[in-house]
Amino acid sequence: MLGIDQRAARVAWTVFLVALAIATAYAVRETLVVFMVALFFAYLLMPLVSRMERYTPTKMSFTLALALVYLVLIGLIVVLGLTVGTRIASEAANLEARLPDLLRNRDWIQSIPLPSVLEPVRAKIVQMLQDELANGGKDVVPYLKNLGGQLLSGVRYIAYVVLVPILAFFFLKDGHRMREDLVESLAEGPRRAMVDGILTDINKLLGEYIRALVLLSMCSFAASSLFLGVTGAPYAVLLAGIAGLFEFLPVVGPISAFVVILLVTGLSGYQHLPAYAVFWIVYRLIQDYAIAPFLMSAGVELNPALVLFGLLAGDQIAGVIGMFFSVPVIATLRVIYVRLKRARQRQPDVPSVSVGA
Repeated sequence: MLGIDQRAARVAWTVFLVALAIATAYAVRETLVVFMVALFFAYLLMPLVSRMERYTPTKMSFTLALALVYLVLIGLIVVLGLTVGTRIASEAANLEARLPDLLRNRDWIQSIPLPSVLEPVRAKIVQMLQDELANGGKDVVPYLKNLGGQLLSGVRYIAYVVLVPILAFFFLKDGHRMREDLVESLAEGPRRAMVDGILTDINKLLGEYIRALVLLSMCSFAASSLFLGVTGAPYAVLLAGIAGLFEFLPVVGPISAFVVILLVTGLSGYQHLPAYAVFWIVYRLIQDYAIAPFLMSAGVELNPALVLFGLLAGDQIAGVIGMFFSVPVIATLRVIYVRLKRARQRQPDVPSVSVGA
């Protein structure tokens, strides 16, 4: 009526709503991260709860099975904290105390394993590392202490640690009801089956992805601690914990852990740096081409360039947390795109009807 095309108005309104949703999500991104972590934690516990419910008496409710899983989990966390956690904390404190003296050690740089292609420029690389250590050694320790203080201080982080298991409990307890309500609110009629299929695929994707990540992290921790412990590396359990933790960041995580382990062990006088480099290469080949494809379904596989783009974009948006969530977000968008594309291909072509006919 006023010269405004209705179709253009609808498109503009849709774009505005999408932009508003993105802006709102960015504004409350810290809260969304807590809920996403709780959701991933629920996916991790779901197989255990299902198994517990299957092997318990038929009169036992799902909520009681869930409570038993939480009790077992708390006991496991306490045991690991008293054993492995105590060892890691002791080694971390020892490393922090010795780090200023270790940074003055330069002899280990001569034994850094390099590919044969880089051997002609070894002298330049050694000189560069020595200059970096000489200039940055005084700044590294205060920065690490400040970073550690920021991570460990703050009441809200402690509250998040308590809140994540609580939210995961409700996700597990009321997950089916939440899904049904979501499907009913998003679609009606024939589209309801498509929305339900999308949620089914996402549910399977995220469940397999997070469980695979945890298993890969455990494999990396076990293999690294075994090799470093057998070869007499200092801070073996601490460095193996770093290798396992960095496994949650695809591509850049394992490489970063490898560099950190080389630096710490080299500074500490570890004599088997070339052997560890060979071990790391062989282990990455086995894990990336055998273990990981076995644990993850085909739906999780993404183009490496797309993964790197997601990691860089996630780092700019939310740092390490953004890098962690980049892969599942991209994989989820891929699932939605594939489902919508299949649904559109199944729809029969409807002949257009002219208004003036």
